[in-house]
Amino acid sequence: MELEVRHLRVLCVIEDTGSLHKAARQLGMTQPALSTQLRRVEEFLGGRLFSRERTGCRPTPLGRVLLTRARPLVEGLRGLVDETRAAAAAAAEGAGRLRIGSTASRALPGWLRRLRTGPPGDTDEPTLRMDVSAHALLRMVDEDRLDVAFVHEVEGHPLRIPAGLVCRVLVEREPQFVSLATDHPAARQPVVRLSDLADDRWMVDPTVDGEWDGLLRALRAAGLNPRVLQGDYLTAASLVATGEVVTLCQPTSRSRPDMAVRPLHGDPVGVRLLLAARTEAVLDAVHPQLRAAYWEAARQSPAYRERLAHLGTDLGPSTIGPKVQDPA
Repeated sequence: MELEVRHLRVLCVIEDTGSLHKAARQLGMTQPALSTQLRRVEEFLGGRLFSRERTGCRPTPLGRVLLTRARPLVEGLRGLVDETRAAAAAAAEGAGRLRIGSTASRALPGWLRRLRTGPPGDTDEPTLRMDVSAHALLRMVDEDRLDVAFVHEVEGHPLRIPAGLVCRVLVEREPQFVSLATDHPAARQPVVRLSDLADDRWMVDPTVDGEWDGLLRALRAAGLNPRVLQGDYLTAASLVATGEVVTLCQPTSRSRPDMAVRPLHGDPVGVRLLLAARTEAVLDAVHPQLRAAYWEAARQSPAYRERLAHLGTDLGPSTIGPKVQDPA
């Protein structure tokens, strides 16, 4: 046999219900059929995954290891199905609407709000497609599956922009900050040096184009070789809050009671923020709203606002967007 996602889903349900009887009922199977399937999976993997007790089923140490890796796969597949169905529904209902793609950004809420309050009579709700990969979004614009994409390009790792697209720079160089637990010793400082984090584990999402290499380049330039873990940024945020890891973050991110956001000394990691479309007319229609939304988000982030003020950047309503670099 081969281990498949359906097998992993069965294991997750057994752990969730704590009982073969309850799991079988939830899965629409008979208990003997479920027991047989579990036994085959255990034989294939070479060890017991659950201990059968009078009070129910509990994962064995081997089972806990497998379930830790299995759950993100099961949830990811469920998310993929939900996202595909939503995309299909949006395609059916969204004819004529502005189709926006974007990597994560604090500017998105303000951008969408401004687009909704556009010219009189323009009441179509924009559709939004999020993706961690800038390259994926650019391809979708090139293939006419999106009208415009707001993406970031990690310094030193230029994006492969399709020949048929036109681009406009929103910010030439946005420094990346660091998020760390509020009780981390470095969080007491207004600006953190990479050397202050030499003993920390870092977490980075390797699916974000260029981000893994950009971080490693900055760490090596500082003479550091720390442990770097892979994971999505939702997971990273929870691990940062407990002091397990530190991670890069956008400067528009805001501190929380359990997580501090600080600039890095010398701004060693930077990104360029770009807007891409097939025509200049589309860029003209959406760029001013995005520019206003971005600098609104910058003003609302204390760490970024203070950093820009230190650099002498005007954050008034008419700000177009400076090149943010700090030689210090």
